[in-house]
Amino acid sequence: MTAGSRPESGKTPKAGPEFKKTGDVWTATSPETVLRNTVTDADGDKSTETFEVWTTDADGKAKDLVKFPTNDDGVLVSSYVSSGSTAEVTVPPGKLKPGVTYTFHTSAFDGGLYETKWSPWAKFRISPYATFPAPQTSSNIDPVAQKAQEIFRSDPGALAIRKAGGTNCSKADAQGRQVCLKFHPASEKQKSLLSPRAEVPDLVSWCSDKPSGHDYINRADACLNNVGSAELIFTSGGDKDKPPFGMATFNFQQRLKAYPNKTSGGSDFAEFDQQLFVTPTSIDPQLLGVRLTWNAGTVCDHCTSTQVAWKDYKTGEAERGYWLDSEVGQTQVASTTTKWTGTGKETIGLTWDMVGAVDVDLDLAARANFGTSGNELKVRCDNLSTGSATPGCVLPYYTPTYTMDTNKYPAAGAYYWFMQQRMIGKPGTGDAPMHYLGPDTTKTTPSGKPWTSKDSRNIVCPTAWKKHPTDASMGEPSCDEFAMASTHESGGYPDAGNKYLVSSGDKCAQLYANPSGSSFGLFADTREDTNGPSNTEKCGRATISEPQNEGAFHKFPAPAWRMLDNDAFYLSNPGFEHCTTTSSTCTWKKIS
Repeated sequence: MTAGSRPESGKTPKAGPEFKKTGDVWTATSPETVLRNTVTDADGDKSTETFEVWTTDADGKAKDLVKFPTNDDGVLVSSYVSSGSTAEVTVPPGKLKPGVTYTFHTSAFDGGLYETKWSPWAKFRISPYATFPAPQTSSNIDPVAQKAQEIFRSDPGALAIRKAGGTNCSKADAQGRQVCLKFHPASEKQKSLLSPRAEVPDLVSWCSDKPSGHDYINRADACLNNVGSAELIFTSGGDKDKPPFGMATFNFQQRLKAYPNKTSGGSDFAEFDQQLFVTPTSIDPQLLGVRLTWNAGTVCDHCTSTQVAWKDYKTGEAERGYWLDSEVGQTQVASTTTKWTGTGKETIGLTWDMVGAVDVDLDLAARANFGTSGNELKVRCDNLSTGSATPGCVLPYYTPTYTMDTNKYPAAGAYYWFMQQRMIGKPGTGDAPMHYLGPDTTKTTPSGKPWTSKDSRNIVCPTAWKKHPTDASMGEPSCDEFAMASTHESGGYPDAGNKYLVSSGDKCAQLYANPSGSSFGLFADTREDTNGPSNTEKCGRATISEPQNEGAFHKFPAPAWRMLDNDAFYLSNPGFEHCTTTSSTCTWKKIS
């Protein structure tokens, strides 16, 4: 009987995940490192490979054999694989340390013959995706703090002030005279004439710090400093080239405030208030006096609005939108309150127009359109939102940002940041906000009950799933999924349009947090996926300590946001966002 051929190991053994090199050293993102090498057999026999792992000396040479409790020789042996295929083994937990350089080589066996030499050496070093310290005991990060967002109104109205020179006039009287309103856009150089000391408080206290010519909103407030100015013109009649009989000019600023709950609004109803600040900058005395009427309308099935009331801005005394020429610079404030008495939810459109008249001819009046709310300034009121005992209203166009407290919850922050980078679409960033699974969802379970975050979680993190072993210093381990079960982007949310949907959490990126040298790190969990996370993941499943898992999102959603189903939000992880890539270890940064 002729002896067969001996199997041969490949010349380029690899370590991972993610099976990438820096120089001549493979970077492994897990202490349960996956070691690979090809094997061939001229006879076509299946073969195994034996893997020896060694520590290295200062020159990178093999120093001491690392022995594993797998067999009497303390080595790792792969399963049989076909000739030309890749054999692999996974290092058992607790045997290799992050930050240490190791080297390994292989030798093949086809069941009858051993390879007579070892493969070339391959060095590898274990580096986590991110490192972070123990949780900080205090933090200045407010997870629900928001910044005002500048908006650009889509519907300022056909004759609104953004159309420079837009003019609307009354019908002519018997002498051919007319009253006209001519609008002008706000100038960025135009300074606010409002004094910080006044008896009529500004509904939006932060608005005075914003420049003219710009509009801003947050979840509850609208600061409209781009309403602009207007000329009220009383024409002479007859010859169009004759100068007008008289003119008055006005500057406008507008405010809108929605109240998310009874505590903020002081009412048993859902409510929002509006203010218009009107400041005359010139009035010709021959007009005798000028008056303006502000009509604030709603497109709403269940709204009741108070009649617009005017007050002197500085004294708080009742006014009527009327000025003499001696009252130039005296701001008056028009105010109205709208209460919503419906059930469920309703999105409310707003309209505004202005009527101008002069005392010299009270039969003439000009009406001009200030525009509508468009989508940007619509108000939504509901009695569905959880966490609030009474109905309330918000401006849903504003997309809030939940800021992870990466000082107190660094492990969770590292995990969420990493998954945002590795998932398709980078959910919660840029143009890809996540969407809340709210109390008014129409999605149901097979039994017809409303779909909940628990239902999504059971798909990604079923109770039967075994958490990765972690060091006691990490705290009680728990299964943490990303995107969160409370979102439409959860891997368990059963919608045909959910591009992140998976049939099982086994299909998600697998990760865990554990000590890494003098700190802690985020590692690949190679039990389910020896390749590690890809750059096109749909979801993540990680073993994260229970306090980190439960605390990271404990303020979401903020009651002041009044989130309903499919409402968008962003997710920020400030302690890790200075890192621009996941190809190297991201080191946590404290946020002061």
